[in-house]
Amino acid sequence: MKVLFVRKAMPLSNPWIENFFVGPLQMRCSVVTDRETGDTIIIDGGDEPQRLIGWIDSFVGQGPDWSTGPSCIEEAKQNNLPKRRVVALVNTHAHFDHSGFIPVLKEHYDVDWFLHPDDTMLQTLAQKSGLRYGLQLPNPAEADKALEASKWHDFGSISLQVLHTPGHTLGGCCLLIEVEDAPNHVFVGDTLFAGSVGRTDIPHSGGDFELLASSIHTQLWPLELDTVVHPGHGPLTTIGHERASNPFVGDAAGSGVYGFGKYA
Repeated sequence: MKVLFVRKAMPLSNPWIENFFVGPLQMRCSVVTDRETGDTIIIDGGDEPQRLIGWIDSFVGQGPDWSTGPSCIEEAKQNNLPKRRVVALVNTHAHFDHSGFIPVLKEHYDVDWFLHPDDTMLQTLAQKSGLRYGLQLPNPAEADKALEASKWHDFGSISLQVLHTPGHTLGGCCLLIEVEDAPNHVFVGDTLFAGSVGRTDIPHSGGDFELLASSIHTQLWPLELDTVVHPGHGPLTTIGHERASNPFVGDAAGSGVYGFGKYA
């Protein structure tokens, strides 16, 4: 008998989402908070950990580059927002700019770090990869728990659906959060960008353009067209816009043709 998976968590109501561009590659780290409970997850906390910690814990230092929430502690108090409590670290994939400083966040918050197991080997190379950019990174973190494809993971009161989207890396995932009476949000790492797609030529990553295109077509294009896309680099976009106009994998590429090249 087939057993259907039943979701435990309800869609979030008006989530507090912040984007931070961190590190020399200006990677997007996203911080998602449930305004009702204060439960918070950090997605791709790969660099500038002290900036993230200072802001999340105390509104100290350089704040986010984009936010749907308060800009200072006084505003948070005026809106009766609870104090934030980080309940998990979650990664879309294991390239060093996304995962290099996870050990610092793990030590500070003492929470589990989630990564798809197909990126375990890639994660062991994070420190070595950072050296090519002149970066001194801590010893690579080891994931505490595995992200499971197609499953809804509950992190406190925050629920994310894991969409396994290999092609940029073997374990690349996109993380979908449903929002009540508003557009959903999907955190896509380097799978998809505004007007582009992730590179497939990075050594030791398992990159494959045909696989990446298939992942996008089967996992992302079926999402609601107004779903807000948070790429690992560059501006925000929507599923509808990319599906219609992305020159690599959208309708603009033509049927069965994936645009002008394989790398971005």
